[in-house]
Amino acid sequence: MLKIYFLCFIAYMLFWPVPVDPVSWDAPVDQGYVGAFASNTKLNSLETVVTEGLHGPEGLALLDGEVYAATREGWIVRHNPETGEVSRWVNTEGSPLGIVFDGDNNLLVADAYLGLLSIAPSGEISVLSNEVDGTPIDYADDVDVAADGKIYFSDASTKFGAKSNGGTYAASLLDTMEHGGHGRLLVYNPADKTTAVVMDGLNFANGVAVAADSSFVLVNETGSYRVHKYWLQGDKAGQSEVLIDNLPGFPDNVVRGRDGRYWVGLVSPRSEALDNLSDSPFVRKIVQRMPAFMRPQAVPYSHVFAMDENGEVLLSLQDPNGSYDTNTGALETDNWLYISSLHAANLGRISRVNAGLSVTEE
Repeated sequence: MLKIYFLCFIAYMLFWPVPVDPVSWDAPVDQGYVGAFASNTKLNSLETVVTEGLHGPEGLALLDGEVYAATREGWIVRHNPETGEVSRWVNTEGSPLGIVFDGDNNLLVADAYLGLLSIAPSGEISVLSNEVDGTPIDYADDVDVAADGKIYFSDASTKFGAKSNGGTYAASLLDTMEHGGHGRLLVYNPADKTTAVVMDGLNFANGVAVAADSSFVLVNETGSYRVHKYWLQGDKAGQSEVLIDNLPGFPDNVVRGRDGRYWVGLVSPRSEALDNLSDSPFVRKIVQRMPAFMRPQAVPYSHVFAMDENGEVLLSLQDPNGSYDTNTGALETDNWLYISSLHAANLGRISRVNAGLSVTEE
């Protein structure tokens, strides 16, 4: 009987259907926390802003001095740094991720369940786009807007939709395990209400940030540990290049900061096991058949960094203990650097002084 059980187990591990069809690739050698990313404890002084009853403030936006955050429960909350008050504003009834305000103070939302949304100052919600070229947008992830009003946003995975695969985090693990290039960068044109593909073939397309002069747009490729720059203007318009690669973790959001900075959140350090199996798709499929707790998961480690438009790292803020982990990005205000998170129960922030930023900047 024991032999039969053993044979059944082997058959299960080798042949049981799984949702992923892993693709072979060569992961770059992980340099770890060295050089500009040398380990430090600069986020140890981080404090939290209580978002009672909510968690996962992943996307952040700023309007009239108030910080807005998108939470896993669907709520967009707003925080007044002066009074400390946090209030619930609007619930999308979906899964809002990246957020940004346009020139008319409408809040643009990349909702992983619903697509690209616009929330008017009155709180009225409109769906701007939920399909492109006849295919649904099942994992809208991050968003930014250019000076001409065009809205750039990411569709993390055309295969592993967030709602149909157990939520945003579960779907991201599937897409990362497969590494099949299902992500894309999209653009919505409010003038004619059309959506077009800007870039595709990305391994989990994630954070999006448009340059202050709208000359380019950045998009994070989480599954390949890199950030792309796509030129919108100039001699290179329509071309893309890798801005920074071989990051020590999985890049999530990218947010335009002040003085030419771009903030990137590294949601977790890289997985040695996943890298070692990058060229072994058959083994990765076996790993996918293991219990969830045995598969690669996000490891607690707090980390955000700032770079310039050339990919040079300017600041790297870390907490190896991961007291406020799964960081997705950062947002600058006059006195604070707010830190977002995939799983945290509250919103994080650190003073500009402790973050190594001047408080006299305009």
